[in-house]
Amino acid sequence: MASAPFDWIDEQASLRAQAGLVRTLRPRPADSGGLLDLASNDYLGLARHPEITGGAAAAARRWGGGATGSRLVTGSTELHAELERELAEFCGFEAALVLSSGYAANLAAVTALAPHGSLIVSDAGNHASLIDGCRLARGTTQVVPHADPEAVRKTLDSHAGPAVVVSDTVFSVDGDAASLIELSSACGEFGAGLIVDDAHGLGVLGDGGRGAPQAAGLAGTAHTVATVTLSKSFGSQGGAVLGPAKVIDHLINAARTFIFDTGLAPAAAGAALAALRLLVREPERAARARAVAAELHERLTAEGLSAVRPDAAVVSVRAPSPEAAVRWAADCRGAGLAVGCFRPPSVPDGISRLRLTARADLTGAQIADAVRVISRTAPR
Repeated sequence: MASAPFDWIDEQASLRAQAGLVRTLRPRPADSGGLLDLASNDYLGLARHPEITGGAAAAARRWGGGATGSRLVTGSTELHAELERELAEFCGFEAALVLSSGYAANLAAVTALAPHGSLIVSDAGNHASLIDGCRLARGTTQVVPHADPEAVRKTLDSHAGPAVVVSDTVFSVDGDAASLIELSSACGEFGAGLIVDDAHGLGVLGDGGRGAPQAAGLAGTAHTVATVTLSKSFGSQGGAVLGPAKVIDHLINAARTFIFDTGLAPAAAGAALAALRLLVREPERAARARAVAAELHERLTAEGLSAVRPDAAVVSVRAPSPEAAVRWAADCRGAGLAVGCFRPPSVPDGISRLRLTARADLTGAQIADAVRVISRTAPR
């Protein structure tokens, strides 16, 4: 007798439960209820800023609730073009292309720039969206050890055809930064392109938050393409690819997640543009986010916790097991503090963590309170 459809899901659910890896949705109310947020990626504290919410509302009133179609049909508005021009100028690139998410931007960049016969060299710590881009691309992917530019160089040396190196600029699990200058040097030596995901660098690193490529002197170079998300430092939604104009033109004609996806909603584009303009006026927000991360790290390690030194705004604190990490995060929430909880398979090294995100709008008292809660609830 044939088994019922999806019976195999029961076995998978049982295995997840045994490993302490069950994930559940927790819808949050509009009001935080006094909960201090160190779990979101709102690095600059802009998601609820009146200029950003005002920009979203104004765009929705003028352009409508949705983009109404793909960017190549009816989904491109003057607002999208304005955002692309100002984003490219701010980050130091020749052109930009806005998509519906950072995930879609990574899929677009990797799949369209790694055709059949090409080599993709991918860091083992890359975000899932980059990994999925590598899987969908027609090129051959070689995964190299995390943060190992020499391994990248050796892998490029073994391939005679076109190649691209793919890496996060700031890795989302531990918040450590890639050696972009060394990666760029390897790409220059072997004529390879460099695709970097600056989701956690934009708004935090570089001159006034212009991003990790700008900080490394790579923005605007002929071989560098950057992807960004508008949902972290900009407090909105969506993603973009930045690079040479010919690369952007190629994506418009070849990237499936651009061609066949509905355009970014006007409200999100309006919010992102408002955030960008605010950051231009208030560049000190980027330095403040980094300072908050450094203070969190210093205070946590002083309490004897194992925290990874942050290169941007992510602070990672090691937990002894997935179960302990879940309990720790729950105990923090019970004490009024929201923190991220990363467990396998979200962490490539199998080590569970609390993941804290520094925000530019946190006060000294809030930082001290957060450290007290984390330390008091830590597994013993």
